[in-house]
Amino acid sequence: MRVAVLGAGYAGLTLAKRLEDALPDDEVVVVDEDGTHLVQHELHRVVRRPALAEDITLDLDDVLDRATVREATVTDVDPEASVATLQTGRENGTGSGDTETLEYDVAAVCLGATTNYYDLPGVREHATPLKRLADARTVRADFLAALEDGTPEEPARVVVGGAGLSGVQVAGELAAIADELADEPADPDVDDAHEAADSDAHEAADSDAPEAVFVGGADASDAVEVVLLEQKAHVAPEFPTNFQRAVRDQLEARGVTVRTGTAVEGADADGIDLANGERLDYDQFVWTGGIAGSPALDGDRPVVRRDLRLEGDTFVLGDAGRVVDTDGEAVPASAQAAIRQARVVADNVERLLDHRREGESGFRPRLDGYRFDSPGWIVSVGTGAVAQVGPTVLTGRPAKLAKASVGAGYLSSVGAVANAADLVREELGWPDDEEGDDADTERAENESDDGDDGPVRITIDDGEDGDDRGTT
Repeated sequence: MRVAVLGAGYAGLTLAKRLEDALPDDEVVVVDEDGTHLVQHELHRVVRRPALAEDITLDLDDVLDRATVREATVTDVDPEASVATLQTGRENGTGSGDTETLEYDVAAVCLGATTNYYDLPGVREHATPLKRLADARTVRADFLAALEDGTPEEPARVVVGGAGLSGVQVAGELAAIADELADEPADPDVDDAHEAADSDAHEAADSDAPEAVFVGGADASDAVEVVLLEQKAHVAPEFPTNFQRAVRDQLEARGVTVRTGTAVEGADADGIDLANGERLDYDQFVWTGGIAGSPALDGDRPVVRRDLRLEGDTFVLGDAGRVVDTDGEAVPASAQAAIRQARVVADNVERLLDHRREGESGFRPRLDGYRFDSPGWIVSVGTGAVAQVGPTVLTGRPAKLAKASVGAGYLSSVGAVANAADLVREELGWPDDEEGDDADTERAENESDDGDDGPVRITIDDGEDGDDRGTT
Protein backbone atom coordinates (compact mmCIF):
# COMPACT_ATOMS: atom_id res chain seq x y z
CA MET A 1 0.00 0.00 0.00
CA ARG A 2 1.04 3.58 -0.59
CA VAL A 3 1.34 6.36 1.96
CA ALA A 4 1.78 9.84 0.52
CA VAL A 5 3.50 12.44 2.67
CA LEU A 6 2.78 15.75 0.98
CA GLY A 7 5.43 18.22 2.07
CA ALA A 8 8.72 17.80 3.92
CA GLY A 9 8.71 20.43 6.63
CA TYR A 10 8.90 19.51 10.29
CA ALA A 11 5.72 17.44 10.20
CA GLY A 12 6.44 15.77 6.86
CA LEU A 13 10.03 14.78 7.53
CA THR A 14 9.33 13.54 11.05
CA LEU A 15 6.39 11.50 9.79
CA ALA A 16 8.27 10.04 6.82
CA LYS A 17 11.17 8.87 8.98
CA ARG A 18 8.81 7.17 11.39
CA LEU A 19 6.83 5.49 8.64
CA GLU A 20 10.01 4.16 7.01
CA ASP A 21 10.66 2.18 10.19
CA ALA A 22 7.08 1.25 10.97
CA LEU A 23 6.00 0.17 7.45
CA PRO A 24 8.84 -1.81 5.86
CA ASP A 25 6.49 -3.52 3.39
CA ASP A 26 4.62 -0.41 2.25
CA GLU A 27 5.51 2.38 -0.16
CA VAL A 28 6.19 5.76 1.44
CA VAL A 29 6.25 8.61 -1.09
CA VAL A 30 7.40 12.06 0.00
CA VAL A 31 6.44 14.91 -2.33
CA ASP A 32 8.42 18.13 -2.00
CA GLU A 33 9.04 21.09 -4.31
CA ASP A 34 12.82 20.87 -4.33
CA GLY A 35 13.74 17.69 -2.48
CA THR A 36 15.17 19.47 0.55
CA HIS A 37 14.15 20.15 4.14
CA LEU A 38 14.65 23.65 5.56
CA VAL A 39 15.06 24.07 9.31
CA GLN A 40 12.64 26.95 9.30
CA HIS A 41 13.12 28.13 12.87
CA GLU A 42 16.76 28.95 12.04
CA LEU A 43 16.00 30.75 8.77
CA HIS A 44 16.29 34.20 10.32
CA ARG A 45 19.93 33.43 11.15
CA VAL A 46 20.77 33.40 7.45
CA VAL A 47 19.98 37.12 7.32
CA ARG A 48 23.07 37.77 9.45
CA ARG A 49 25.07 34.61 8.77
CA PRO A 50 24.55 33.51 5.12
CA ALA A 51 26.96 30.59 5.51
CA LEU A 52 24.48 28.99 7.93
CA ALA A 53 22.20 28.16 4.99
CA GLU A 54 24.16 24.99 4.30
CA ASP A 55 23.73 23.73 7.87
CA ILE A 56 19.95 24.21 7.91
CA THR A 57 19.22 22.74 4.46
CA LEU A 58 19.01 18.96 4.31
CA ASP A 59 18.82 16.87 1.15
CA LEU A 60 15.91 14.49 1.67
CA ASP A 61 17.75 11.65 -0.05
CA ASP A 62 20.47 11.98 2.58
CA VAL A 63 18.18 11.80 5.62
CA LEU A 64 15.55 9.34 4.36
CA ASP A 65 16.54 5.70 4.04
CA ARG A 66 13.76 4.04 2.08
CA ALA A 67 11.10 6.57 1.16
CA THR A 68 10.72 7.65 -2.46
CA VAL A 69 11.25 11.39 -2.88
CA ARG A 70 9.35 13.06 -5.72
CA GLU A 71 10.19 16.65 -6.60
CA ALA A 72 6.89 18.26 -7.50
CA THR A 73 4.45 20.91 -6.35
CA VAL A 74 1.19 19.69 -4.84
CA THR A 75 -1.57 21.73 -6.47
CA ASP A 76 -4.66 19.91 -5.21
CA VAL A 77 -5.69 17.23 -2.73
CA ASP A 78 -8.93 15.27 -3.12
CA PRO A 79 -9.49 13.29 0.10
CA GLU A 80 -12.69 11.68 -1.19
CA ALA A 81 -10.91 10.21 -4.23
CA SER A 82 -7.60 9.69 -2.38
CA VAL A 83 -5.71 11.52 -5.12
CA ALA A 84 -3.18 14.37 -5.05
CA THR A 85 -2.50 16.46 -8.15
CA LEU A 86 1.14 17.35 -8.77
CA GLN A 87 3.01 19.64 -11.10
CA THR A 88 6.58 18.80 -12.00
CA GLY A 89 9.22 20.88 -13.68
CA ARG A 90 8.32 24.06 -11.81
CA GLU A 91 10.97 26.36 -10.35
CA ASN A 92 10.33 27.04 -6.62
CA GLY A 93 6.69 26.20 -7.09
CA THR A 94 6.13 28.80 -9.81
CA GLY A 95 5.77 28.72 -13.59
CA SER A 96 4.27 26.01 -15.74
CA GLY A 97 4.92 22.32 -15.57
CA ASP A 98 3.55 18.87 -16.31
CA THR A 99 0.50 17.74 -14.36
CA GLU A 100 0.42 14.30 -12.78
CA THR A 101 -1.78 12.54 -10.25
CA LEU A 102 -0.69 10.52 -7.25
CA GLU A 103 -3.12 7.96 -5.90
CA TYR A 104 -2.72 6.91 -2.29
CA ASP A 105 -4.17 4.67 0.36
CA VAL A 106 -3.35 7.07 3.19
CA ALA A 107 -2.03 10.61 2.92
CA ALA A 108 -0.71 13.28 5.24
CA VAL A 109 -0.92 16.88 4.10
CA CYS A 110 2.15 18.58 5.56
CA LEU A 111 2.41 21.50 3.15
CA GLY A 112 3.00 24.15 5.77
CA ALA A 113 1.74 27.68 5.38
CA THR A 114 2.30 30.70 3.18
CA THR A 115 2.60 34.36 4.14
CA ASN A 116 -0.73 36.06 4.81
CA TYR A 117 -0.95 39.63 3.50
CA TYR A 118 -4.62 39.98 4.49
CA ASP A 119 -5.39 41.72 1.19
CA LEU A 120 -3.72 44.88 2.52
CA PRO A 121 -3.15 47.13 -0.50
CA GLY A 122 0.45 47.14 -1.69
CA VAL A 123 1.89 45.00 1.11
CA ARG A 124 2.43 41.88 -1.01
CA GLU A 125 4.01 43.97 -3.78
CA HIS A 126 6.38 46.02 -1.63
CA ALA A 127 7.29 43.88 1.42
CA THR A 128 9.65 40.92 1.60
CA PRO A 129 8.41 37.82 3.51
CA LEU A 130 10.65 35.36 5.32
CA LYS A 131 9.74 31.85 4.23
CA ARG A 132 12.62 30.71 2.03
CA LEU A 133 16.38 31.01 1.85
CA ALA A 134 15.96 33.41 -1.08
CA ASP A 135 13.85 35.64 1.17
CA ALA A 136 16.56 35.72 3.85
CA ARG A 137 19.18 36.67 1.25
CA THR A 138 16.94 39.42 -0.11
CA VAL A 139 16.31 40.81 3.37
CA ARG A 140 20.05 40.89 3.99
CA ALA A 141 20.92 42.53 0.67
CA ASP A 142 18.20 45.16 1.06
CA PHE A 143 19.34 45.93 4.61
CA LEU A 144 22.95 46.40 3.53
CA ALA A 145 21.78 48.66 0.72
CA ALA A 146 19.70 50.71 3.18
CA LEU A 147 22.73 51.07 5.43
CA GLU A 148 24.71 52.47 2.52
CA ASP A 149 22.22 55.31 2.18
CA GLY A 150 21.74 55.98 5.90
CA THR A 151 23.68 58.47 7.98
CA PRO A 152 23.52 59.34 11.69
CA GLU A 153 21.82 62.59 10.70
CA GLU A 154 19.32 60.91 8.40
CA PRO A 155 19.17 57.23 9.33
CA ALA A 156 17.61 54.69 7.03
CA ARG A 157 14.38 53.19 8.33
CA VAL A 158 13.77 49.46 8.13
CA VAL A 159 10.26 48.33 9.09
CA VAL A 160 9.29 44.80 10.11
CA GLY A 161 5.53 44.25 10.10
CA GLY A 162 4.29 41.69 12.62
CA ALA A 163 5.82 41.00 16.04
CA GLY A 164 5.16 37.31 16.36
CA LEU A 165 8.23 35.16 16.86
CA SER A 166 9.34 35.44 13.22
CA GLY A 167 9.13 39.22 13.28
CA VAL A 168 10.97 39.42 16.59
CA GLN A 169 13.75 37.23 15.23
CA VAL A 170 14.29 39.07 11.95
CA ALA A 171 14.22 42.46 13.69
CA GLY A 172 16.82 41.17 16.13
CA GLU A 173 19.07 39.91 13.35
CA LEU A 174 18.94 43.23 11.49
CA ALA A 175 19.81 45.16 14.64
CA ALA A 176 22.68 42.73 15.25
CA ILE A 177 24.12 43.37 11.77
CA ALA A 178 24.21 47.09 12.52
CA ASP A 179 25.80 46.44 15.92
CA GLU A 180 28.48 44.24 14.37
CA LEU A 181 29.31 46.97 11.91
CA ALA A 182 29.51 49.49 14.74
CA ASP A 183 32.06 47.25 16.45
CA GLU A 184 34.31 47.34 13.39
CA PRO A 185 36.98 50.06 13.42
CA ALA A 186 36.37 52.82 10.91
CA ASP A 187 38.53 52.85 7.79
CA PRO A 188 40.69 56.02 8.02
CA ASP A 189 40.97 56.13 4.22
CA VAL A 190 37.21 56.40 3.68
CA ASP A 191 35.24 59.46 4.70
CA ASP A 192 31.79 57.92 4.65
CA ALA A 193 29.85 54.81 3.77
CA HIS A 194 28.95 56.04 0.29
CA GLU A 195 32.61 55.94 -0.76
CA ALA A 196 32.65 52.27 0.22
CA ALA A 197 29.55 51.46 -1.81
CA ASP A 198 31.67 50.56 -4.83
CA SER A 199 32.41 47.26 -3.06
CA ASP A 200 28.86 46.25 -3.94
CA ALA A 201 26.48 45.52 -1.06
CA HIS A 202 24.90 42.64 -2.91
CA GLU A 203 28.21 40.78 -3.02
CA ALA A 204 28.31 41.12 0.73
CA ALA A 205 24.82 39.68 0.92
CA ASP A 206 26.32 36.27 0.23
CA SER A 207 29.11 36.78 2.76
CA ASP A 208 29.24 36.79 6.53
CA ALA A 209 31.34 39.97 6.43
CA PRO A 210 29.25 43.11 5.81
CA GLU A 211 32.20 45.16 7.05
CA ALA A 212 33.77 44.58 3.63
CA VAL A 213 31.31 47.16 2.31
CA PHE A 214 30.95 49.66 5.10
CA VAL A 215 33.15 52.07 6.93
CA GLY A 216 32.28 50.57 10.28
CA GLY A 217 32.75 52.37 13.57
CA ALA A 218 30.21 53.81 15.97
CA ASP A 219 28.25 55.56 13.21
CA ALA A 220 27.13 52.28 11.63
CA SER A 221 24.44 51.46 14.22
CA ASP A 222 23.24 55.09 14.16
CA ALA A 223 22.78 55.03 10.39
CA VAL A 224 19.69 52.80 10.54
CA GLU A 225 16.51 52.53 12.60
CA VAL A 226 14.84 49.12 12.89
CA VAL A 227 11.12 49.50 13.63
CA LEU A 228 8.94 46.55 14.64
CA LEU A 229 5.18 47.02 14.21
CA GLU A 230 2.48 44.94 15.92
CA GLN A 231 -1.24 45.61 15.74
CA LYS A 232 -1.94 43.91 19.08
CA ALA A 233 -1.01 45.32 22.46
CA HIS A 234 2.14 43.25 22.99
CA VAL A 235 4.99 41.64 21.07
CA ALA A 236 4.74 37.84 20.90
CA PRO A 237 1.00 38.36 21.49
CA GLU A 238 0.08 34.68 21.78
CA PHE A 239 2.51 34.00 24.62
CA PRO A 240 2.56 34.52 28.41
CA THR A 241 2.98 38.03 29.80
CA ASN A 242 6.40 37.46 31.38
CA PHE A 243 7.72 36.03 28.11
CA GLN A 244 6.35 39.04 26.20
CA ARG A 245 7.97 41.45 28.62
CA ALA A 246 11.36 39.74 28.37
CA VAL A 247 11.20 39.69 24.56
CA ARG A 248 10.39 43.40 24.39
CA ASP A 249 13.21 44.21 26.82
CA GLN A 250 15.66 42.26 24.65
CA LEU A 251 14.51 44.05 21.50
CA GLU A 252 14.75 47.50 23.00
CA ALA A 253 18.13 46.76 24.55
CA ARG A 254 19.36 46.10 21.00
CA GLY A 255 18.03 49.39 19.68
CA VAL A 256 14.85 48.10 18.01
CA THR A 257 11.96 50.57 18.08
CA VAL A 258 8.89 48.58 19.13
CA ARG A 259 5.46 49.96 18.26
CA THR A 260 2.56 47.87 19.52
CA GLY A 261 -1.10 48.70 18.96
CA THR A 262 -0.08 49.84 15.48
CA ALA A 263 -1.89 48.27 12.52
CA VAL A 264 -0.81 48.46 8.87
CA GLU A 265 -3.51 49.44 6.37
CA GLY A 266 -1.47 49.50 3.16
CA ALA A 267 1.86 50.34 1.57
CA ASP A 268 3.47 51.68 -1.57
CA ALA A 269 7.07 51.92 -2.74
CA ASP A 270 7.92 54.73 -0.33
CA GLY A 271 5.83 54.37 2.78
CA ILE A 272 3.37 52.47 4.94
CA ASP A 273 -0.11 53.74 5.80
CA LEU A 274 -1.04 53.00 9.41
CA ALA A 275 -4.55 52.60 10.81
CA ASN A 276 -4.09 55.70 12.99
CA GLY A 277 -3.66 57.84 9.87
CA GLU A 278 0.11 58.10 10.15
CA ARG A 279 2.36 57.73 7.12
CA LEU A 280 5.59 55.86 7.88
CA ASP A 281 8.32 56.25 5.28
CA TYR A 282 10.73 53.34 4.89
CA ASP A 283 13.86 52.23 3.08
CA GLN A 284 13.11 48.52 3.57
CA PHE A 285 9.89 46.69 4.46
CA VAL A 286 9.78 43.10 5.77
CA TRP A 287 6.44 41.38 6.39
CA THR A 288 5.93 38.62 8.96
CA GLY A 289 2.34 39.49 9.79
CA GLY A 290 0.67 36.08 9.65
CA ILE A 291 0.15 32.81 7.81
CA ALA A 292 -2.33 31.45 5.28
CA GLY A 293 -2.98 27.98 3.93
CA SER A 294 -1.32 26.22 1.02
CA PRO A 295 -2.65 26.89 -2.50
CA ALA A 296 -3.29 23.13 -2.71
CA LEU A 297 -5.94 23.67 -0.04
CA ASP A 298 -7.27 26.81 -1.75
CA GLY A 299 -5.38 29.02 0.67
CA ASP A 300 -7.32 27.63 3.61
CA ARG A 301 -6.00 26.07 6.81
CA PRO A 302 -8.80 23.57 7.45
CA VAL A 303 -9.78 22.75 11.00
CA VAL A 304 -8.82 19.22 12.06
CA ARG A 305 -9.61 17.77 15.44
CA ARG A 306 -8.18 15.25 17.84
CA ASP A 307 -7.04 12.50 15.42
CA LEU A 308 -5.88 15.06 12.80
CA ARG A 309 -7.96 13.55 9.98
CA LEU A 310 -9.37 15.88 7.35
CA GLU A 311 -11.58 13.29 5.67
CA GLY A 312 -11.39 9.52 5.24
CA ASP A 313 -7.77 8.45 5.43
CA THR A 314 -6.28 11.88 4.68
CA PHE A 315 -4.62 13.69 7.57
CA VAL A 316 -3.63 17.35 7.89
CA LEU A 317 -0.91 18.34 10.32
CA GLY A 318 1.55 21.09 11.11
CA ASP A 319 0.93 24.62 9.88
CA ALA A 320 -1.19 23.31 6.98
CA GLY A 321 -4.20 23.06 9.28
CA ARG A 322 -5.79 24.67 12.30
CA VAL A 323 -5.53 21.92 14.86
CA VAL A 324 -7.90 21.53 17.81
CA ASP A 325 -6.49 19.07 20.34
CA THR A 326 -8.13 16.50 22.61
CA ASP A 327 -8.87 19.22 25.19
CA GLY A 328 -10.71 21.29 22.59
CA GLU A 329 -7.93 23.87 22.58
CA ALA A 330 -6.61 25.56 19.44
CA VAL A 331 -2.96 24.63 18.87
CA PRO A 332 -0.51 27.39 17.90
CA ALA A 333 1.37 26.90 14.66
CA SER A 334 4.89 25.92 15.66
CA ALA A 335 7.63 23.44 14.90
CA GLN A 336 7.24 21.65 18.21
CA ALA A 337 3.52 21.12 17.57
CA ALA A 338 4.17 19.83 14.04
CA ILE A 339 6.78 17.33 15.24
CA ARG A 340 4.54 15.95 17.97
CA GLN A 341 1.55 15.75 15.65
CA ALA A 342 3.66 13.69 13.24
CA ARG A 343 4.32 11.14 15.96
CA VAL A 344 0.59 10.73 16.58
CA VAL A 345 -0.22 10.48 12.87
CA ALA A 346 2.53 7.88 12.32
CA ASP A 347 0.87 5.58 14.86
CA ASN A 348 -2.56 6.22 13.36
CA VAL A 349 -1.39 5.49 9.81
CA GLU A 350 0.10 2.21 10.97
CA ARG A 351 -3.22 1.22 12.57
CA LEU A 352 -5.21 2.09 9.46
CA LEU A 353 -2.95 0.06 7.17
CA ASP A 354 -2.98 -2.91 9.52
CA HIS A 355 -6.78 -2.78 9.46
CA ARG A 356 -6.76 -2.78 5.64
CA ARG A 357 -4.38 -5.70 5.53
CA GLU A 358 -6.78 -7.63 7.73
CA GLY A 359 -9.51 -7.13 5.14
CA GLU A 360 -11.10 -4.24 7.03
CA SER A 361 -13.08 -6.74 9.09
CA GLY A 362 -14.67 -5.53 12.29
CA PHE A 363 -14.69 -1.99 13.53
CA ARG A 364 -12.29 0.62 12.24
CA PRO A 365 -9.41 1.07 14.64
CA ARG A 366 -9.65 3.75 17.29
CA LEU A 367 -7.10 6.40 16.46
CA ASP A 368 -4.96 8.31 18.94
CA GLY A 369 -5.73 11.92 19.68
CA TYR A 370 -3.23 14.73 19.82
CA ARG A 371 -2.90 16.84 22.95
CA PHE A 372 -0.78 19.97 22.91
CA ASP A 373 1.40 20.35 25.97
CA SER A 374 4.28 22.69 25.30
CA PRO A 375 7.44 22.24 27.38
CA GLY A 376 8.37 25.86 26.70
CA TRP A 377 9.24 28.46 24.11
CA ILE A 378 12.46 29.92 22.78
CA VAL A 379 13.03 32.92 20.54
CA SER A 380 16.27 34.43 19.25
CA VAL A 381 16.70 38.18 19.56
CA GLY A 382 19.83 39.06 17.62
CA THR A 383 22.84 37.87 19.59
CA GLY A 384 20.61 36.98 22.53
CA ALA A 385 17.57 34.84 23.22
CA VAL A 386 14.59 34.45 25.52
CA ALA A 387 13.49 31.03 26.74
CA GLN A 388 10.51 30.03 28.85
CA VAL A 389 10.46 26.68 30.62
CA GLY A 390 7.35 26.32 32.74
CA PRO A 391 6.86 29.64 34.56
CA THR A 392 10.55 30.52 34.39
CA VAL A 393 11.89 32.94 31.77
CA LEU A 394 15.59 32.79 30.89
CA THR A 395 17.69 35.30 28.99
CA GLY A 396 21.39 35.66 28.23
CA ARG A 397 23.71 32.69 27.92
CA PRO A 398 21.32 30.08 29.43
CA ALA A 399 18.69 31.00 26.82
CA LYS A 400 21.26 30.88 24.00
CA LEU A 401 22.42 27.45 25.15
CA ALA A 402 18.81 26.27 25.24
CA LYS A 403 18.27 27.61 21.70
CA ALA A 404 21.40 25.87 20.43
CA SER A 405 20.40 22.56 22.02
CA VAL A 406 16.92 22.74 20.45
CA GLY A 407 18.27 23.21 16.94
CA ALA A 408 20.99 20.61 17.37
CA GLY A 409 18.61 18.11 18.94
CA TYR A 410 16.18 18.43 16.06
CA LEU A 411 18.87 18.03 13.39
CA SER A 412 20.26 15.00 15.20
CA SER A 413 16.78 13.47 15.41
CA VAL A 414 16.46 13.49 11.61
CA GLY A 415 19.94 12.07 11.09
CA ALA A 416 21.89 15.27 10.38
CA VAL A 417 24.42 15.00 13.21
CA ALA A 418 27.20 16.88 11.40
CA ASN A 419 24.80 19.75 10.69
CA ALA A 420 23.82 19.72 14.36
CA ALA A 421 27.43 20.15 15.47
CA ASP A 422 27.98 22.97 12.98
CA LEU A 423 24.82 24.72 14.14
CA VAL A 424 25.96 24.62 17.77
CA ARG A 425 29.29 26.16 16.80
CA GLU A 426 27.54 28.91 14.86
CA GLU A 427 24.91 29.66 17.50
CA LEU A 428 27.44 29.91 20.32
CA GLY A 429 30.31 31.41 18.36
CA TRP A 430 32.56 28.42 18.95
CA PRO A 431 35.46 27.86 16.54
CA ASP A 432 35.82 24.98 14.11
CA ASP A 433 38.10 22.15 15.20
CA GLU A 434 40.81 23.25 12.80
CA GLU A 435 41.22 26.55 14.65
CA GLY A 436 43.11 24.61 17.26
CA ASP A 437 43.65 24.41 20.97
CA ASP A 438 44.51 28.09 21.35
CA ALA A 439 41.01 29.06 20.29
CA ASP A 440 39.55 26.53 22.73
CA THR A 441 41.66 27.94 25.55
CA GLU A 442 40.69 31.52 24.73
CA ARG A 443 37.02 30.56 24.60
CA ALA A 444 37.23 28.81 27.94
CA GLU A 445 38.92 31.83 29.54
CA ASN A 446 36.28 34.18 28.15
CA GLU A 447 33.42 31.99 29.33
CA SER A 448 34.92 31.62 32.81
CA ASP A 449 34.66 35.38 33.32
CA ASP A 450 31.07 35.94 32.19
CA GLY A 451 29.41 35.30 35.53
CA ASP A 452 27.86 31.92 34.72
CA ASP A 453 28.01 29.16 37.26
CA GLY A 454 30.12 26.31 35.96
CA PRO A 455 30.08 24.42 32.69
CA VAL A 456 26.99 23.76 30.60
CA ARG A 457 26.39 20.51 28.75
CA ILE A 458 24.58 20.39 25.43
CA THR A 459 23.02 16.99 24.83
CA ILE A 460 22.03 15.85 21.34
CA ASP A 461 19.43 13.14 21.92
CA ASP A 462 17.47 10.71 19.80
CA GLY A 463 14.51 13.02 19.35
CA GLU A 464 11.94 11.02 21.29
CA ASP A 465 11.43 13.51 24.10
CA GLY A 466 13.66 16.50 23.68
CA ASP A 467 14.21 17.42 20.07
CA ASP A 468 11.21 19.71 19.84
CA ARG A 469 11.55 21.49 23.15
CA GLY A 470 10.56 25.07 22.63
CA THR A 471 11.13 25.05 18.89
CA THR A 472 9.33 28.06 17.45
